[in-house]
Amino acid sequence: MYAEVLVEYPVKSLNKAFTYSVPDSFKDIIKIGMKVLVPFNKRNINGIILKLHHNKPVYKTLSIKDILNKDFYLNDEQIKIAYYLSEITLCPLISAFQTMLPPALKVNKNEKYDLYETYVYLNDKDIVNKYIKEHPRALKQIMMINTIKDKKVLKTSLNASIANILIKKNILLTLKKKKYRLKAKDITTSKLKLNDEQKIAYETVKENLNKHDIYLLKGVTGSGKTEVYMHLISEVIKSNKTALVLVPEICLTTQMIDRFYSRFGKDVAIFHSALSIGEKYDEYLKIYNDKIKIVVGTRSSLFVPLKNLGIIIIDEEHSDNYKQENTPRYDAINIATFRAKYNNIPLLLASASPSLEAMARADKKVYKLLTLENRVNNIKLPKITLVDMTKEIRLKNYLFSSILKEKMIKCISKGEQIILLLNRRGFATFISCKNCGYTYKCPYCDISLTYHKPENQLKCHYCGYFIKKNDLCPSCHEKALVFDGVGTQKVEEELLKVLPSAKVIRMDQDTTSKKNSYQKIIDDFENKKYNILLGTQMISKGLDFKNVTLVGIINADTSLNIPDFRANEKTFNLLYQTSGRSGRGDKEGEVIIQTYNPDNKILNYVKNNDYNNFYLYEMNIRHKLKYPPYTYLVLINIKGKDLENIEKESNIIKKYLQRYLDEKTIILGPTPSYMFKVKNIYNLQIIIKYTYDDKLIDILKQLDQNYLINNKISIDITFNPVKF
Repeated sequence: MYAEVLVEYPVKSLNKAFTYSVPDSFKDIIKIGMKVLVPFNKRNINGIILKLHHNKPVYKTLSIKDILNKDFYLNDEQIKIAYYLSEITLCPLISAFQTMLPPALKVNKNEKYDLYETYVYLNDKDIVNKYIKEHPRALKQIMMINTIKDKKVLKTSLNASIANILIKKNILLTLKKKKYRLKAKDITTSKLKLNDEQKIAYETVKENLNKHDIYLLKGVTGSGKTEVYMHLISEVIKSNKTALVLVPEICLTTQMIDRFYSRFGKDVAIFHSALSIGEKYDEYLKIYNDKIKIVVGTRSSLFVPLKNLGIIIIDEEHSDNYKQENTPRYDAINIATFRAKYNNIPLLLASASPSLEAMARADKKVYKLLTLENRVNNIKLPKITLVDMTKEIRLKNYLFSSILKEKMIKCISKGEQIILLLNRRGFATFISCKNCGYTYKCPYCDISLTYHKPENQLKCHYCGYFIKKNDLCPSCHEKALVFDGVGTQKVEEELLKVLPSAKVIRMDQDTTSKKNSYQKIIDDFENKKYNILLGTQMISKGLDFKNVTLVGIINADTSLNIPDFRANEKTFNLLYQTSGRSGRGDKEGEVIIQTYNPDNKILNYVKNNDYNNFYLYEMNIRHKLKYPPYTYLVLINIKGKDLENIEKESNIIKKYLQRYLDEKTIILGPTPSYMFKVKNIYNLQIIIKYTYDDKLIDILKQLDQNYLINNKISIDITFNPVKF
């Protein structure tokens, strides 16, 4: 027997299987998808079996050394997903497999992460009774025997020295059980009754659970989309099938998990990047061993080995977080569609503000549109007010407008809570010298350093470089440094000056870097330990606090000004979703949006809760400019340390594309990337716009091959990028 083995090196030049002979001792146990140890280039390395056969090669083969884990192998669906992922992202096949596995089970890892607990129980009654008769003075041992009786007791709950004596004398027997690091909450609550709108959405999908369709559930914030999910999942479980639920942010997983635990108890597993290696290993094996019915997690949970899958649900489908930014650069919705087709099941995409691509597909009947136009219990949508900050500046209200201050004071006095959004972390966006004009910049990246006051550090948010801030300008040595721009730390400081009695908690990348920090912040705010939650875009969607009656957007213009054709869409989503955090309980909500552009169309669509007209307006612009969803995009990023060299190669690449691609395909660039220089690497980009080009994939594959062995230039190819 022979095996085709893909070795662990994620190098495109080794993107093929190598043939090895299978020793007789492995023939009865070896399976496709198993991890094996093989000799390769005078070393023993790990690999994964892609195929088993009896076709003897014409050349001499080496033999597989060992099977690394006889209890674990990738199933047929996972192997097909890996091939698909490699095909659509042009990544090495081994990179696709590595992406699909948790750290503990990656192809190049051999560590064991199993934890066990030792339980003790009494031996045969005759042996125990004989011991008690012969040792009447061993009172402590007899007391322990009487305590244990016919139970299995955790050894750590007993006196260790006494227990060890009884184990040694064969009175107590031991049993090891696998211990899971995460404790699932085993509390189940009953279903909530669906309203008429929810019932229509639920019934439509329920009637088609055994075939593949893609549904777009467009429901205003607070309309009860999650309850629809749960009713559908209950139906799926009744049919002895499983469910996969994706959320875009780890902080959203926290509240979603609590709701799923309370409904489905121990049938739920969670899977996201904030889990430790051991926790991920445990959750993955629970899924692998069919011990759960529902997985809730971020995009990496798409690859878990759920068997008998019955439905896939993607919450907040519009989020950029569903797009992986490093190799392999996949779109979670593409992979979810592949899995849904493979299993012949529905894929449910949901959002209060669907992406333009999703809404356009619904218009064309590619997706089936379901709508929830009203909040649960007919709760009103919040009243939204735009505040012109050009007028407020004259009143010296630089951060908080008069109306926002007034509303915050009133809100706190009534014991209600507030969410404030500023999509910039840190204290100041940059520091410059008013004497000589010097600005602190990262020496490795083409970007200003951001000041973080608590640590008195200037940090690069791209490569992690940091330095301590001095009082004197490094250039002219004058005491003339000034803060420019505003971050969440600065807002927090100013907030406490305006509202000294306020209890403020901040949620951004700085405050959520520690394990379980998301959970603690959310729990503390939900339990009313704080009355103001201040944060970046991570607080904009999915969070549900019944006592929040006021949302304030500090500067609505930040995302409008980014050089991205999706700027309007991103701004609308951010503001619309954040506004939806207000008034979700039995009290009416308000939203104050501060802007220097109060007449801006996008902001006024947000103000009027008018997604439909925003969609028509933005689609008209996209059509004129030939941007998605009217075209597809490919981003080619050309990287290198020598700027002159990458400029030269970029022009060669453009000429190559112009020669071989369809004449209707548009090629833009080369131009500097949004991040022109990162970690001393220069970045230029070429953008391809196309509607249909049957030669495109083959030409891009060839282009990729052309740079495999170039040690001065590298290229990254991203299909339908969300960042430029």
